[in-house]
Amino acid sequence: MRVAHDVSEVESALALRERVFCGEQGVSINAERDGRDREAAHLVALAEGQVIATCRLLVTQGTVRLSRMAVEPSMRRRGVGRGVLVGAEEWARSAGAHRITLHAQMPVKSLYEGAGYAARGRPFVEEGIEHVLMEKSVA
Repeated sequence: MRVAHDVSEVESALALRERVFCGEQGVSINAERDGRDREAAHLVALAEGQVIATCRLLVTQGTVRLSRMAVEPSMRRRGVGRGVLVGAEEWARSAGAHRITLHAQMPVKSLYEGAGYAARGRPFVEEGIEHVLMEKSVA
Protein backbone atom coordinates (compact mmCIF):
# COMPACT_ATOMS: atom_id res chain seq x y z
CA MET A 1 0.00 0.00 0.00
CA ARG A 2 1.20 3.44 -0.86
CA VAL A 3 -0.05 6.82 -1.95
CA ALA A 4 -0.79 6.95 -5.68
CA HIS A 5 2.31 8.26 -7.47
CA ASP A 6 0.67 10.06 -10.37
CA VAL A 7 -2.55 11.00 -12.15
CA SER A 8 -2.60 7.66 -13.98
CA GLU A 9 -2.67 5.70 -10.71
CA VAL A 10 -5.42 7.95 -9.32
CA GLU A 11 -7.43 7.43 -12.50
CA SER A 12 -6.97 3.65 -12.16
CA ALA A 13 -8.15 3.87 -8.54
CA LEU A 14 -11.22 5.87 -9.61
CA ALA A 15 -11.98 3.32 -12.33
CA LEU A 16 -11.78 0.48 -9.77
CA ARG A 17 -14.12 2.36 -7.46
CA GLU A 18 -16.57 2.90 -10.31
CA ARG A 19 -16.54 -0.82 -11.21
CA VAL A 20 -17.10 -1.85 -7.59
CA PHE A 21 -19.51 0.79 -6.32
CA CYS A 22 -21.46 1.65 -9.47
CA GLY A 23 -21.18 -1.59 -11.42
CA GLU A 24 -21.45 -4.15 -8.61
CA GLN A 25 -23.43 -2.26 -6.00
CA GLY A 26 -25.61 0.09 -8.03
CA VAL A 27 -24.35 3.36 -6.50
CA SER A 28 -24.90 6.33 -8.81
CA ILE A 29 -21.82 7.85 -10.41
CA ASN A 30 -22.81 11.23 -8.95
CA ALA A 31 -22.74 9.81 -5.43
CA GLU A 32 -19.47 7.95 -6.02
CA ARG A 33 -17.78 11.04 -7.46
CA ASP A 34 -18.72 13.46 -4.70
CA GLY A 35 -16.18 16.17 -5.54
CA ARG A 36 -13.76 15.41 -2.70
CA ASP A 37 -11.16 13.39 -4.60
CA ARG A 38 -8.89 16.37 -5.31
CA GLU A 39 -8.43 17.08 -1.60
CA ALA A 40 -7.78 13.44 -0.66
CA ALA A 41 -4.84 11.09 -0.50
CA HIS A 42 -5.48 7.99 -2.59
CA LEU A 43 -3.83 4.81 -1.37
CA VAL A 44 -3.31 2.05 -3.90
CA ALA A 45 -2.17 -1.56 -3.86
CA LEU A 46 -0.65 -2.83 -7.07
CA ALA A 47 -0.05 -6.27 -8.54
CA GLU A 48 1.78 -6.64 -11.83
CA GLY A 49 1.49 -2.88 -12.36
CA GLN A 50 -2.31 -2.83 -11.96
CA VAL A 51 -4.27 -1.17 -9.15
CA ILE A 52 -5.99 -4.00 -7.27
CA ALA A 53 -7.20 -2.05 -4.24
CA THR A 54 -7.68 1.53 -3.17
CA CYS A 55 -9.08 3.81 -0.51
CA ARG A 56 -9.46 7.54 -0.11
CA LEU A 57 -8.23 9.42 2.97
CA LEU A 58 -9.39 12.87 4.07
CA VAL A 59 -8.01 14.68 7.12
CA THR A 60 -10.12 16.94 9.34
CA GLN A 61 -8.93 18.22 12.73
CA GLY A 62 -6.82 15.22 13.71
CA THR A 63 -9.20 12.63 12.28
CA VAL A 64 -8.78 10.73 9.04
CA ARG A 65 -11.92 9.68 7.20
CA LEU A 66 -11.30 6.47 5.28
CA SER A 67 -13.74 6.09 2.41
CA ARG A 68 -14.19 4.56 -1.02
CA MET A 69 -12.30 1.39 -0.14
CA ALA A 70 -12.47 -1.03 -3.05
CA VAL A 71 -10.73 -4.31 -3.87
CA GLU A 72 -10.75 -6.08 -7.24
CA PRO A 73 -13.21 -8.99 -7.02
CA SER A 74 -10.55 -11.57 -7.95
CA MET A 75 -8.31 -10.31 -5.11
CA ARG A 76 -10.87 -10.43 -2.31
CA ARG A 77 -10.44 -12.75 0.69
CA ARG A 78 -6.66 -12.78 0.22
CA GLY A 79 -5.69 -10.21 2.86
CA VAL A 80 -5.66 -7.28 0.44
CA GLY A 81 -8.38 -5.40 2.34
CA ARG A 82 -6.47 -5.87 5.59
CA GLY A 83 -3.38 -4.48 3.85
CA VAL A 84 -5.35 -1.41 2.79
CA LEU A 85 -6.34 -0.81 6.42
CA VAL A 86 -2.76 -1.20 7.66
CA GLY A 87 -1.53 1.24 5.02
CA ALA A 88 -4.28 3.72 5.89
CA GLU A 89 -3.38 3.57 9.58
CA GLU A 90 0.31 4.16 8.83
CA TRP A 91 -0.58 7.10 6.59
CA ALA A 92 -2.92 8.54 9.24
CA ARG A 93 -0.20 8.41 11.91
CA SER A 94 2.28 10.11 9.58
CA ALA A 95 -0.31 12.82 8.93
CA GLY A 96 -0.59 13.42 12.70
CA ALA A 97 -4.09 11.98 13.06
CA HIS A 98 -5.36 10.52 16.30
CA ARG A 99 -8.12 8.34 14.87
CA ILE A 100 -9.68 6.97 11.71
CA THR A 101 -13.40 6.89 11.05
CA LEU A 102 -15.29 5.13 8.27
CA HIS A 103 -18.74 4.03 7.17
CA ALA A 104 -18.54 0.24 6.94
CA GLN A 105 -20.95 -1.66 4.74
CA MET A 106 -22.63 -4.19 7.02
CA PRO A 107 -21.63 -7.27 4.95
CA VAL A 108 -17.93 -6.45 5.54
CA LYS A 109 -18.19 -5.05 9.07
CA SER A 110 -16.23 -8.03 10.41
CA LEU A 111 -13.20 -7.05 8.29
CA TYR A 112 -13.00 -3.76 10.17
CA GLU A 113 -13.73 -5.35 13.55
CA GLY A 114 -10.88 -7.78 12.97
CA ALA A 115 -8.59 -4.81 12.36
CA GLY A 116 -9.59 -3.18 15.66
CA TYR A 117 -12.35 -0.82 14.55
CA ALA A 118 -15.36 -0.38 16.83
CA ALA A 119 -18.92 0.36 15.70
CA ARG A 120 -20.47 3.61 16.95
CA GLY A 121 -24.20 4.15 16.84
CA ARG A 122 -26.89 2.40 14.89
CA PRO A 123 -26.75 1.16 11.31
CA PHE A 124 -27.94 3.59 8.63
CA VAL A 125 -28.59 3.45 4.91
CA GLU A 126 -26.28 5.24 2.50
CA GLU A 127 -26.92 4.93 -1.24
CA GLY A 128 -29.28 2.02 -0.58
CA ILE A 129 -26.66 0.04 1.36
CA GLU A 130 -26.74 -0.52 5.12
CA HIS A 131 -23.65 0.91 6.88
CA VAL A 132 -22.41 1.57 10.39
CA LEU A 133 -20.01 4.25 11.62
CA MET A 134 -16.77 2.71 12.87
CA GLU A 135 -13.62 4.20 14.35
CA LYS A 136 -10.18 3.29 15.61
CA SER A 137 -7.54 5.17 17.58
CA VAL A 138 -4.21 5.40 15.76
CA ALA A 139 -2.34 7.60 18.24
